[in-house]
Amino acid sequence: MFELKVEKHVATPFGHSTGAQFVRFINKPEALEYANRFNCDLEFTRIWKATEGAGTLRKVSARTHSSFYPDEVKRSYQLLVCSVVGVSGTMSGRWLSSAAVTHVMVALFAMGSWISVNSLWLELPVVVNVLPEGWNLPAYISVLIAFGNIGPIAVTITHHCAPGRLNERLVIHCIQVLAVVASGCLAVFWSHTVTIAKEERSLVFLLLTFVLSFVCCTSNVTFLPFMFSYPPQYIRTFFIGQGLSALFPCLVALGQGVSKLECKTLNSTVQPEYLKENFPAQNFFWFLCVMLSISALSFQALMQRQTESQENAPPQEPDTLAAEKNGEETHPLHNGGTPVSEDQVQVEEQPQTFWTQRNIYLLSLLAVSNALTNGVLPSVQSFSCLPYGTMTFHLSVVLANIANPLACFVAMFFVLRSSTGLGFLSLAGGVFAAYLLALAALSPCPPLLGNPAGGALVVISGIIFTGLFSYLKVVIGTLLHEAGHAALLWCGISIQAGSLIGALTMFPLVNVYHVFKQAQACVDNCSKQE
Repeated sequence: MFELKVEKHVATPFGHSTGAQFVRFINKPEALEYANRFNCDLEFTRIWKATEGAGTLRKVSARTHSSFYPDEVKRSYQLLVCSVVGVSGTMSGRWLSSAAVTHVMVALFAMGSWISVNSLWLELPVVVNVLPEGWNLPAYISVLIAFGNIGPIAVTITHHCAPGRLNERLVIHCIQVLAVVASGCLAVFWSHTVTIAKEERSLVFLLLTFVLSFVCCTSNVTFLPFMFSYPPQYIRTFFIGQGLSALFPCLVALGQGVSKLECKTLNSTVQPEYLKENFPAQNFFWFLCVMLSISALSFQALMQRQTESQENAPPQEPDTLAAEKNGEETHPLHNGGTPVSEDQVQVEEQPQTFWTQRNIYLLSLLAVSNALTNGVLPSVQSFSCLPYGTMTFHLSVVLANIANPLACFVAMFFVLRSSTGLGFLSLAGGVFAAYLLALAALSPCPPLLGNPAGGALVVISGIIFTGLFSYLKVVIGTLLHEAGHAALLWCGISIQAGSLIGALTMFPLVNVYHVFKQAQACVDNCSKQE
């Protein structure tokens, strides 16, 4: 036998129905036909998610014993989930309706969330030697990313003051178009400088960096809540897509290479000369523009699939409509030929509290993780890596970003649910963060300078640090997904709050108090200090 718990009134793509009507629908023969045709393989424990009214969540859950669970009902449940997430599609082609295609489009859509900021970080080893801000440029980028939180703040205020009125899909479309335009302008004008207070400043680059940061930050509180309309396995695909936002630019950055420093003597003085990369930064930023366009098109395709799915959903039968008016359904549910009374259909009306100790703990870990990965360490990465050479800086940035999608891939198959285990992972990542921060503080004369082991330790530490915290963030996002739409909204807020605190903490240390020292090219900086 099995026990089914539904709400008194459920909103479905086929109209509103009572719990008993819902139970009857899932046992219809046509449900089995649809499920078999599209071969959906989804979690039965979350068979239905939909919204009713102004963003009010309505959920249906099933508690079953698989050995007594009829195959017909299994497949019927699968149909229902498929119809919600748009997997059933149309009759035009089976491959277009498969879950695999949806996974691909979700990944490409998610790729656009942070590919702009990731690309800016990856291109730092190239532009840091061209733009007038020099080694301080990472701190400027970090604080501009922090100011990009204006977007999430506006979204959060709108959710609070006008719940259910914000069209998240329209917001996503707008910020995607803005990102494509900004990246195109960046490709053309990135190296332009202006004079401000008798100093050269890369104003255009910084302004466009802010625009792209605004888009990325806003995506955290719009993309994630949008993903709540999909089953849990798609949230992992979403984070893998975010990992691709680092992987794809990494591969391009590896092909681009990095400028090499040569010290040449001219008129009895030693002058630094940087050799050119395999292709210029302009081409890299055009690549960014193309990837953002692909992400926007993928989101449009997801919207189209959902629309087609709803249009092709089987209509309600007349008896169901009549029963809806009466407020109840009198037909029993047959479980493998055995009638099941409506007494076994229980009404689930009590909402669960989100602000539990565990959820607060998870949000705190998420905020600390993002403070380190998006604020503290990126602000001083040039100081921790460049003393060992431009190649060390390049490899540290690129390989650390490759560790991101790899960690997300691991999280797709292994989710650590232990709070203690997540805490230990956070502490382990903190050890490597402390090491990298210490190297930055000791710049321009860190330990093992001139020794290949020194550069290797920097690169390895960056990889492990990024990998551990990337895995941690994906797992926490997966766990919070189970708590509902509001949880994913707070997940995005925690990510941005942590990033904001980290960046604002480091900016005055780097640019005002000059705690971290920049080395001079072609000069023995350590002997000079002594």
